[in-house]
Amino acid sequence: MGDDLKKMYRTVMDDHFPPEITISFGDQVLTYRKRSWKIRDEKTGELVEKGLRYGENPGQEAAMYELVNGNLVLADCRFIGPGRGLASAISEEDMLQSGKHPGKINMTDVDNALNIMKYLTAGPAVVIVKHNNPCGVAYGSTLSEAYEKANIADRIAAFGGCALYNRPVDAATAEMISENYLEVVAAPDFEEGTVDTLSKRANLRIISIRHMDGLSDFTDMRFVDFKSLIDGGIIVQQSPLNRIKSPEDFTLASSEYKGKTYAIARKPTEKDYSDMLFGWQVEQGITSNSVIYVKDGVTVGIGTGEQDRVGVAEIGIFKAYTKYADARCFKKHGLPYKDLQLAVEKGQKNSDLLKEIDEETKKAKGGLIASSMISDAFFPFRDGVDVGIREGITSIVQPGGSMRDFEAIEACNEAEPKVTMVFTGQRAFKH
Repeated sequence: MGDDLKKMYRTVMDDHFPPEITISFGDQVLTYRKRSWKIRDEKTGELVEKGLRYGENPGQEAAMYELVNGNLVLADCRFIGPGRGLASAISEEDMLQSGKHPGKINMTDVDNALNIMKYLTAGPAVVIVKHNNPCGVAYGSTLSEAYEKANIADRIAAFGGCALYNRPVDAATAEMISENYLEVVAAPDFEEGTVDTLSKRANLRIISIRHMDGLSDFTDMRFVDFKSLIDGGIIVQQSPLNRIKSPEDFTLASSEYKGKTYAIARKPTEKDYSDMLFGWQVEQGITSNSVIYVKDGVTVGIGTGEQDRVGVAEIGIFKAYTKYADARCFKKHGLPYKDLQLAVEKGQKNSDLLKEIDEETKKAKGGLIASSMISDAFFPFRDGVDVGIREGITSIVQPGGSMRDFEAIEACNEAEPKVTMVFTGQRAFKH
């Protein structure tokens, strides 16, 4: 069975989806064309045209389509029209190295990285995505610094991930990428010689994304979002729009309860606003329920896809501690924390090395001190806020709107030092 599954992973499936599909919204028709690329057949050696490798798992046929005709307007909403393709428009020329021919997950990872990157215009930035969720997002003074920060933020999850860059990949960044294992590297361009450096990893997919110079335009555009049901039915919705464009769009937290007004005592600093804006932007691409922590333009801990809010706040903290310890261990000893732990258990390494890492992590609270806590929906109780405050956060972003907002405000005002909090006035659920 193991050998059969390995063969399935290597196989590029034939799909039986048509070369073109049309979707009608009343008398408005959208036309989509299937995307394919030429690859060399393993048996014959001939160039053949293939679409996606397979779907989410081997054995699932899949196809990707680009919108090529039609302009959809429903009520006062005009949706994205043709000619704006990003991931769906990746051509043969853009696939600088196809590596292991791309599958559905590779493309949706690129797409969600773009969904986050469309907000990150303040400087060189890198988004690393794994299984359609970011594992590390960072700004840097240079692209290589941004990549180093994004990678070390969750070096474990970044293994085999998709990394997107908002600047052309330069020599320094390419050298750093080549030292790690990624499945996809995507950027607006690649400087001379960098593709040669990256192509030393034969299975790496190296992709140039056209239209990234206009990526920020997508922050104000809606697309039609389809959800298929197990009975063959579908739910159709508009994609969301993020109303928070600048710090001025946040509202200082306040609430009325039983005739009393509760207001946040400490106003945000410039650093608070910078991290809160960055965190809310990253939050747009994370599976709900989610709570994340960011500091100095870098993700510290990302909690995703949990059913309760205090639980996901705690998961984000646990991940921050875990990733901080691993990063410290790798920088100091050149090996992952789990490898050091195993070596200590086997008597191959001194246990003091592990204790030192653990003490550093505990003292730094997993890098959470002075971080910003971001929640995609309101806190129904103050317990979620409290778990962040205990770790030394200095600011909180949440939509607001809970009956118990006053409790969350009280928790921030009671903290020592006081914690600031802002409301976004909108939820950011993503399922």
